[in-house]
Amino acid sequence: MDNKDNVNPTIINPSDLPSRRRSAPTTKRVGLFDSLAPAYPSLAEPLSSPEASEASLSDDEEAEEIDEQEVYDLISTISDPEHPLSLGSLGVVKLEDIAILPPTSARSRISTVTVLVTPTTSACSLTTVIGLGVKVRLVNALPPRFRIDVRIKPGTSSTAGEVNKQLGDKERVAAAMENKSLVNVVNQMLATCE
Repeated sequence: MDNKDNVNPTIINPSDLPSRRRSAPTTKRVGLFDSLAPAYPSLAEPLSSPEASEASLSDDEEAEEIDEQEVYDLISTISDPEHPLSLGSLGVVKLEDIAILPPTSARSRISTVTVLVTPTTSACSLTTVIGLGVKVRLVNALPPRFRIDVRIKPGTSSTAGEVNKQLGDKERVAAAMENKSLVNVVNQMLATCE
């Protein structure tokens, strides 16, 4: 994009960003989706009885704890559509602007992840696209027991009300993801995710 809203944004040094990630690789790198993929038994392992598989299924149903740091690690590496930097480096997403709310009733298992996005300028024209990228990343990376709520931080954008209405409407998000050029922009943003 040639016409940048904020040609000189504040840039945070990546080493100063909060992260739980290790700098040295381990012997087997655990993939982002490894815990979501079903574990298929190898031919060397004896087959288990149906009762044993039911017991392991109930163990898997116990929710793995996901905290704000893990959510931040998922979205901080998304690249900005306007600048060749990550949303974490630009301060667009911050650890203190992420909250995980427990289920609203005892019968519900759905927790809510709320992310407040801070645009680099109050007149940022790509605020909706950035919010959409964050929402898509979290919907794809987190288990379905999480409801994703991405909003613009109050007082940081002149179009926050409009953008929040768009990001909060499932039908508008689905329609946006049918637009090929918008999907390409979001895919480019997410290509840098670790």
